[in-house]
Amino acid sequence: MEFSLTTMGTASAHPIVNRYPSAHVLNIHGRLFLIDCGEGTQVQLCRCGFSFGKINEIFISHLHGDHVFGIFGLLSTMSLIGRSAPLYIYAPRDFSSILNFFLAHFGEGVKFTIEHKVLDCSAPEMIFESKSTEVYAFPLNHRISTFGFLFKEKEPKMNIFKDKVDGLTFGEMVRLKSGEDVIRDNGQILAFKDYTYIPYKSRSAAYCSDTAPFEALPQWIKGVDLLYHEATFASDRAEMAKATNHSTALQAATVAKLSGAGQLIIGHYSSRYPDLTVLLEEARTIFPNTFLAKEGMKFEVSLQQYNE
Repeated sequence: MEFSLTTMGTASAHPIVNRYPSAHVLNIHGRLFLIDCGEGTQVQLCRCGFSFGKINEIFISHLHGDHVFGIFGLLSTMSLIGRSAPLYIYAPRDFSSILNFFLAHFGEGVKFTIEHKVLDCSAPEMIFESKSTEVYAFPLNHRISTFGFLFKEKEPKMNIFKDKVDGLTFGEMVRLKSGEDVIRDNGQILAFKDYTYIPYKSRSAAYCSDTAPFEALPQWIKGVDLLYHEATFASDRAEMAKATNHSTALQAATVAKLSGAGQLIIGHYSSRYPDLTVLLEEARTIFPNTFLAKEGMKFEVSLQQYNE
């Protein structure tokens, strides 16, 4: 059961050769979630081998161009290939005017429903739920309305220990696996904790795009397995980061450390850094398990199986 993040765009506002604007795909059990949609996203989706038809949810962190300019091309191509399934776009309130402009000028051939799910919260709020996944949005600290996202794999159903299956009726197994103790007619109590186990640990990933640091963020993503956090600047440009409501690599690493993250992926690099080594080395002084996002790279969260 895959749980992975593929980074397709790692540039900030000014793209350079081999760096595209923000776009990422999170794969949870084969379901593809597109996060941000900078210019060239549809090209990067093709290069990374993702099917347009498998994308049913798009999450737009905010409406700066480097995070949304690719949406017109992607929607147009989805129309050209005959998409019929509904598409859900989770984005700040003002995205509605962008979508309406697209539909008015380029939407003649669009035969599928595009539904804008408005992001508007002051603390973490669940915005999506499926059989396997919950997605939460939370506000970030940027110059315009901006949101981060927390993707959480639901806890799997409990299994029965193999050596305790014999002697259990089907009804008893169903109740035990649902977390319910069983009381037999003879008064014997079967405690579900003695008969069941969780087969694997549920996994999580957080996406924090453009943001200045703020106190609540580490608590909102506490214990996350994979954290993608912008690191637009190194500390040599800390004042510029502050003025533009961005983060340095050191600040991103501090969020990872305070949140107890499993691994940190940094991206959204300023074009001032053709060599990203300075960003990586700076982050690793605070959080050693830091990695550089690069176009086409996949970062996996391994499944931690229960050892019977």
